Parts: sequence; structure tokens; C-alpha cells
Amino acid sequence: MLAAMPPPASSPSASGENSPRTRGDACPGSLRLHRADDGALARVRLPGGIVTAEQADVLGELAGRLGEGDIHLTSRGNAQLRALPADCGGELALRLGESGLLPSARHERVRNLVASPLSGLDGLGHADVGPWLAELDALLCASERAVSLSGRFLFALDDGRGDVDALGADVTLLAQDNGDALLRVGAAADAVRVPGARAAHAALVAAETFLDSAPDAGTWRIAELPQGPDALLAQVVRKLGAPLAPAPVPPHEAAAPAPGVVTGHTAALVVGAPLGRITAAQWRLLADTARRAGDNTLRLTPWRGVVVPGVAPERAAALLAALSAAGLITGPDSPWSGVGACIGRPGCAKSLSDVRALAGAAVGPVGALPVYWSGCARRCGHPHGDRVDVVATPEGHEVSVVRGESRTAPVVVASPALPAAVAAARA
Repeated sequence: MLAAMPPPASSPSASGENSPRTRGDACPGSLRLHRADDGALARVRLPGGIVTAEQADVLGELAGRLGEGDIHLTSRGNAQLRALPADCGGELALRLGESGLLPSARHERVRNLVASPLSGLDGLGHADVGPWLAELDALLCASERAVSLSGRFLFALDDGRGDVDALGADVTLLAQDNGDALLRVGAAADAVRVPGARAAHAALVAAETFLDSAPDAGTWRIAELPQGPDALLAQVVRKLGAPLAPAPVPPHEAAAPAPGVVTGHTAALVVGAPLGRITAAQWRLLADTARRAGDNTLRLTPWRGVVVPGVAPERAAALLAALSAAGLITGPDSPWSGVGACIGRPGCAKSLSDVRALAGAAVGPVGALPVYWSGCARRCGHPHGDRVDVVATPEGHEVSVVRGESRTAPVVVASPALPAAVAAARA
């Protein structure tokens, strides 16, 4: 039976002297709820962002009956329910378990797997990573060692187009045109080529090797290892027990699928959610669209969007028009394209500003750069890649431009001048 109470937080090392942190990983999940200013928050892991229409119904029902009613998308393709009562953990766990959204209570926070959202749909990748995704999730849930991974450790399964490869995952599988995969660990200088049939196993070995190499429980991600990712990769190769060919890491940029109709092996719809928030009515429409499409699934993306696969080409335009009428982003000309924000006030106690209201007041012509609004210097959920960065501070809102590894000097802008300053920076 699924646990009704949140599991205890992982403890730091006994001495604490070498640990970069003094407390356990408090990353929220479905069983460990986060106490926010607007109530409890549950983060439901959806490996690859995949959810069936029936599972989407369950999430919508729980969000409406227990919380505020909306579904919030995360930068890892997961779903969050907000404004929940503090005592709803037992009911939440039971319903999620019955629907198949909680296959392992002990592993629910470590099922952090992102995958190329259009894999197998548009014919642009080298392989459909769906089989790797299903196998890795099953291996992860069967691994006793993997229970110790932090809720921040991330796997990425890229079909070769380079979209999720650029998200800075801890362990990445990058499909090759001959059926093999490149295995990457963190920001190691090289990758190793593994047979496609062993790809999911190799990814799990990499994660378990990281745990064996971490100096203490306060080391949550590969970038924090004192010995660095290259040394870890050498250990992984030895554990796999076979000669694996080294390969250079190709440069990639994180790129969200463009909203609209996608054609290829099949038709699909790509939509965005303004500020990553999907209303109850929009969520029901998406689930119904998935049922009408025939594939019966939705794919949530790391860019806070949704892909509806399996659409009949002759019905795609009409279905997309209905989603547009419901307020979702269905084309590049939407003023909401490229606009993102953290939850801000009043939902977060650490936020210094209602950045969502400010972002809404500043939407306008689509800019060349995306913009992300953060209520404090933590920049929760900020995207990778070039962008305009707006951060609330005690002195005002700092605006800077991020390009690659460089950032312009931040300029403090008063609230009335923010729309013009952000538009100029995006252009």
C-alpha cells in the first residue's frame, strides 16, 4: 500500500564538514508536499512528460477538488498542483497510485527523466527514445541504490536533435544514426558510445556510480563532485565492463518545439501555456483532444508546453484552432511566446514581487529573445539558453541579457518602466 505520509528527508553526512549543504534534499514530490504561502504544493513526476488522457483527468480532478484547480508545468516536464490542504497526502497518494502515476513510492522524487518531446513524431531525430524512456524508468524504480538520488538529479534522453541534450542533465543519452547512443555524464569533455540495447542500463550505472563516488549525502548533482565528471565517466566505463568508444560531445542549444502543427511520421499539435499555467478548462480540453487524436496521450515539455501526438492531418487545423480559442499559445505570433516566470507573490514567501502580474502587463510584440521573470535571486525554474533575465531585488527589478556564458551588467528598472525596458532588451 502506498505511504500516506511524506518520507523523511535524507540526512547530511555525519560530520557535515565536507558537505556543501547542512540539510537534506527538500525537493517536493507527490508524497513530500512543499509548504508554500498559498498552501501545500505537490510535484508529480512524469517521465518524458508523458501522461495519458485518463491520468490527465485524475490530475485535473485532484487539482480542482483539493487545490486551486490549475495545472502548473515545470521546466522538467512535470506537473504541479498548488494550494492543497496540508492533510491531503494520503488521498493524493492513493489516487495517483491507482492511476499509475506513482509506480514506486520510494522512487517517486527521483524519476526525473526528460525526453525529446517530438521524438518519433516528426522524423527529425535519429531514433524514437520512447523505448529507452520506458526501460530506464523501470530500471530506476527497481534499483534499491537509486532511492538515494536527490530530487534534483536529472536524466535526459535526446533523440539526436540536441534539444534536451542542452538542458544540463546529470546523465544524458544522445541517439546516434546507427542505433547507438552517446552516454554523457554531467559536463564531461567526452562521451562514450554504447549499443542502443544497453543505453538505459548504462544510464542507470552512471547514476549509481555517481552515488558511490559522492563524498556525502549533501552532494546532489554530478557538477558538485570534487573529482569532476571526467573521472566519474572513467569509473562508469570500468563498471560497464566492456570497451566503449570515446566520442566528442556535439554542441547543442536547448530549443523548444515551435507551437503549431507538426507533420512527419504522424501529425501532432504543439501548444504553449502562458507562464506555464494551464487552467482547469484548458486542461480538460487538452485531455479531450488527446482522446480525439487517437494516441490518447499528452507530452509535457521542459519548456512548459504540451504536445498532442497522433492527430489526423485533416483534423489538425480545427483542433489547433480550438486550443487557441481556449487561450493556449498555438503560434509564434502570440504575445506570450517566450515569456516565463516563477510563481512569485503571493504564492512564494521568498519572492519580492508579483512577477506574474508584471510579466502579463509587459507582454507585447514577440521579441528575438525569450524573457524570464524571477521573484528573487534564486531564479527558480529559469530556462537554459539566451534570454532576458528580470529579477526582483529589494532595490527594484534588475534587467540583464544572458548570451551563452556571458551576462550583461544588470540595470535596475522601476516598475512603470519595465515593459519598455524588457521589450528593448528582447529586441
